[in-house]
Amino acid sequence: MVERQRADARRNYERILAVAEEEVAARGSDASLEQIARVAGVGSATVRRHFPTRRALLEAVSQQRIEALCARARELYGGKDDGRRDGEGREALLEWLGEVVAYCVTARGLAAALSYDEGHDPVGGNSCAAALIDAGEPLLRSAAREGAVAPKVTVEDLITLAVGFALATEHHPDPAARASTLLGLAVAGISPERP
Repeated sequence: MVERQRADARRNYERILAVAEEEVAARGSDASLEQIARVAGVGSATVRRHFPTRRALLEAVSQQRIEALCARARELYGGKDDGRRDGEGREALLEWLGEVVAYCVTARGLAAALSYDEGHDPVGGNSCAAALIDAGEPLLRSAAREGAVAPKVTVEDLITLAVGFALATEHHPDPAARASTLLGLAVAGISPERP
């Protein structure tokens, strides 16, 4: 009997997550939990048992994207600092950050999953952000060793920028292009170069 209950709970979880992925893709982070429950054929209490908060649901929906971004960070870093040409650490960090921004803009709900709610510990309270911070850390350290990044910059700062760009461009006619432009401005700085 217990095994059957576990199998039912696992099926419910998978069904809820599949419906949630579709609803978030269609409606973004404001997807209705009640609608998700209705389409999944379960009660609202079942949805809340598996996903006690909207953030928990968004994190679960975003998990595959987060894993892909983490894998990409590891690939770009390649476990090496020695033997890199000057600028390679910076290039790798900026390529990854550009991909994070692009994912946040195109994957509805991802920016909200990475954002920090009031009262949440930004790292401990957000598994998606914590995973990206861990994955991006070697890239940031490599770029910092080259002198390409100010010592006080953190991966958390970079993730916050990415989220900000995604949320700020959400209703722009071409959000990906606009977010990319904003990222370029942030990287270059807004002050003109001095001779």
